[in-house]
Amino acid sequence: MKTRGPDTPKRRRGLGRMLLVALLAFGFSFALVPLYRIACEKVLGIRLEQGPANATAATRRGVDETRWVTVQFDGGVNSALPWEFHPRQLSMKVRPGRQYETTYYARNTSRRVIVGSAVPSVAPARGSRYFNKTECFCFTAQTLRPGESRDMPVRFIVDPGLPKDVNTLTLSYAFFRNDPLTAEAARVAAAR
Repeated sequence: MKTRGPDTPKRRRGLGRMLLVALLAFGFSFALVPLYRIACEKVLGIRLEQGPANATAATRRGVDETRWVTVQFDGGVNSALPWEFHPRQLSMKVRPGRQYETTYYARNTSRRVIVGSAVPSVAPARGSRYFNKTECFCFTAQTLRPGESRDMPVRFIVDPGLPKDVNTLTLSYAFFRNDPLTAEAARVAAAR
């Protein structure tokens, strides 16, 4: 017969605390996404959700024919991504409420298939909520074969509600190597 020592209540408390910590950690993992969203949007002024729904609202307001806004374009790649990447045009003047299109050029300079993901940002931060992309290569990962180049379109609308003192917006993209998708593309290429 096994006897239990006097430290059994301590063990139970310790086990209970470990279970509580595990449950709190599990719950916290689900809270991270909304907390990240709040931090980006409220603290840093970065909009995470953009697209056709916002653009539809912008076009409902109509075109502001009395105003011009300069949109500047910028692009760069992370050092782990052997691509050339830049905008085809550096800036354009736009009327708020009207849809425009520009293109970015990308070329894979390596000897391997590489998948990249673009992260957009708009400056100044307070103008980012008024810049709506209706079509963008940043919505999906981009796969380029060795030496392949591509022009990638971006369609956008500047919301007529843009504050009057904001006359210039800068759309920047940072391209990063998407390691999981690049590894998958390499496996598929090797299987052929």
